[in-house]
Amino acid sequence: MESSIRPRRSFIFTPGLRPEMYPKALACGADIVCVELEDGIASKDKAEARRNALALFAEPQADDGVERILRINSTRERFGIEDVQAILNAETPPPALMMPKIKTPDEVVQLDQLLTEAGHSTRLHVIIETCEGLENAYEIAHCSTRIDAMFFGGVDMAAELRCKNAWEPLLYARSRVVHAAASAELDVIDVPYLDLDDPDGNRRAAEQARDLGFCGKGSVHPKQIAALNDVFTPSDDEIARARRIISEFEAADTGLVVIDGKLIEKPVLREMHRIVAIADRISAS
Repeated sequence: MESSIRPRRSFIFTPGLRPEMYPKALACGADIVCVELEDGIASKDKAEARRNALALFAEPQADDGVERILRINSTRERFGIEDVQAILNAETPPPALMMPKIKTPDEVVQLDQLLTEAGHSTRLHVIIETCEGLENAYEIAHCSTRIDAMFFGGVDMAAELRCKNAWEPLLYARSRVVHAAASAELDVIDVPYLDLDDPDGNRRAAEQARDLGFCGKGSVHPKQIAALNDVFTPSDDEIARARRIISEFEAADTGLVVIDGKLIEKPVLREMHRIVAIADRISAS
C-alpha cells in the first residue's frame, strides 16, 4: 500500500456522540476531520458514540478534499477492542483510523493484520503520546504500510514526562516524533494549541511546529483553522518551484536533476508532491 500524499495542514475533532456536528466540522476548512471515540467520550457513552460514528461512515461521503478519520480507543483496553470488532464487521468501514497511546509496533501490526483479513483498505494514523511510544517511535513509523501520518500528543506526553506543556520542555519529544515520521516519509502533525483566547500564540506555535518539520497542527475550535492553514500553506514561489522540480524529474527519468545550478535528489519529490497537493486543494476550495 502506498502512503497517500495530501494536505494535512489542520485537523479538528468532532464527537461521535453528536453526529449532527459532523457536517459542520466538514465545512469548517480543516484538512482532516476526526470523529472522536476516545478521550472526549465518557465510558457510559462509548457504545452509543461508536454506533453513531459508524453510521456516519455508512453514508456516502462527498469528494470534498477533507480527510475523514475515526479516533478509536486504545486497543490495549476493552473499549478499543470493541471499537475494532465493530469496524471489522462494518460493510463500510471508516477510510482511516487514528490510534491513540501507541506504545509498541505490535499494536499497529495486529490491527493492520485484522483489517487485511477483513478486506478493509482502512488507513492508519498513530499518536505518539507515551514514554514507551516515544522510545519506539522510529520502529512504529516503519511497522505498517497502512500508516499515513504520526501525531504528537503533547498533553499526555507532558504528563508522562512530568514536564510543563510548553514548547521548550517538549522540544526533545517533538523532535523524536518528527525524526521518526520523516524517516518513513510519513506526514507528522502537532498537538492543538489549547488557549482559544490567544490567536497570536496559536499562530506562533504553528510556525514553530512548521519550522521543526511538522506539516500540520490540530485545533480545538474552528476559529483556529484559518491561521493553521495559512502557516502550513507554501508560498506561491514554493509551489511554482515544486511543480518545476516534479516536471524536471519526470522529464529526466533519473535520480537527480540540476535546477538553477543546484543539485536536487529524488528523496525531495515526496515533499514537492505534498506542496502541489496543498496547492490543488486551495484551488479547488
